[in-house]
Amino acid sequence: MAEESKIGSDYRVDLTIQTDLSKSAQTDKLQDTVDYVHLNHIVKTEMAIRSELLEHVAQRIIDRIFEEILSVNKIKVDVSKLNPPIGGDVEAVSILLKQKRK
Repeated sequence: MAEESKIGSDYRVDLTIQTDLSKSAQTDKLQDTVDYVHLNHIVKTEMAIRSELLEHVAQRIIDRIFEEILSVNKIKVDVSKLNPPIGGDVEAVSILLKQKRK
């Protein structure tokens, strides 16, 4: 909506990934696991890009994770717009995308 581009909106992103953690469970080394700081950076960067649709930004997040973190096998991303201006007492509207590595 036009007013949202002026006043902004608040969002919540929940991300679930699937990867093999057996090596990092043994070694206790960051290089043997998926760095959640890297995941957070991807989410924050993609959320900073203006999009018309929640599903578009969610797909960009999925695409970047698969591109940058090769050990990730599955991703589930849930993007919610908090307190959307849709007339009514609505806490959030959300979309959920799931994808497996091809």
